[in-house]
Amino acid sequence: DPRLEGWPLMSSPFPTTFIIGTYVYFVTSLGPKLMENKKPFELRQIMTFYNFSVVALSLYMTYEFLMSGWATGYSFRCDIVDYSRSPTALRMVRTCWLYFFSKFIELLDTIFFVLRKKNNQVTFLHVFHHSIMPWTWWFGVKFAAGGLGTFHALLNCIVHVVMYTYYGICSLGPAYHKYLWWKKYMTTIQLVQFIMITVHIGQIYIMDDCPYQYPIFMFIIWLYGSMFLVLFLHFWYHAYTKGQRLPKTAKNGISKDQ
Repeated sequence: DPRLEGWPLMSSPFPTTFIIGTYVYFVTSLGPKLMENKKPFELRQIMTFYNFSVVALSLYMTYEFLMSGWATGYSFRCDIVDYSRSPTALRMVRTCWLYFFSKFIELLDTIFFVLRKKNNQVTFLHVFHHSIMPWTWWFGVKFAAGGLGTFHALLNCIVHVVMYTYYGICSLGPAYHKYLWWKKYMTTIQLVQFIMITVHIGQIYIMDDCPYQYPIFMFIIWLYGSMFLVLFLHFWYHAYTKGQRLPKTAKNGISKDQ
């Protein structure tokens, strides 16, 4: 997309790949080794600021995605990319790039786990999810900033408003945990998100002659939605059905060590 010429990180996928590679190495190897003989960092104030900042950013991106097409003309079916330089099309490009960049900000989730020595939360699902999003979205922004391929980004922003509000309140301390009775619905919200993504993008198999410019992206999004639906269902089964992730001592659904 020539409109992205000169934009940060968009000249090549290699800077993004390097950042993700460094992230994976730090959170799976280097970080835990550096923290092995150190006390966990107390990051409560930093995490409170971070979580509520992500809430604000997610709200802003939700609004921009809506105003760039999803509430101003998109049909939720065969919505193609507008490559013009109209104000609405350029607004969508800026929103897509900001969403892509926000995925780097969210890598701090895992870094905070490592610095707080919560290594049990650095799971394959967590690291894979945080790694694959910025890498695939580089290609999405570079070639198809808009259209039906951005529906999952809109949903993800809405879900992150809920999720990071939860994380923000949790980081305020035990006195606020009584307000987090809705913790048990968090995974359900994520599952609904992936079902909606899979159903929406799955329309490619029943739509006739949809002229979406990059059909490969529709398949990748469908594969992504389906794959994470399976992974989160697996997490749901082990966490709530078999009870492997339930805390020994909990009150209002919140464990005391959070």
